[in-house]
Amino acid sequence: MKTIVIYDVEEDKVRNKIFDACKDYGLTHIQYSAFFGELNHNRRDELKQRLKKTLGKKNGNILICPVCDKDLRLLETIIAGPDAIPYA
Repeated sequence: MKTIVIYDVEEDKVRNKIFDACKDYGLTHIQYSAFFGELNHNRRDELKQRLKKTLGKKNGNILICPVCDKDLRLLETIIAGPDAIPYA
């Protein structure tokens, strides 16, 4: 199932580790603190545990949102500017 991961973490070192973890799980970096990609239930749970451990007691929050194909078909993208790149 497609998955969106969005995070807001204060500490640079922790934020970089979260970035690396998302890349390790094959997710695509779509915004400054957002990733998107295919993860099955088990891989999503593994990533959740890794991110939870990485964040620890530091200030921040992480949203992991599975998106079904039906809802994904409703995705709309607004692109502006000469350097804008579409996601899908």
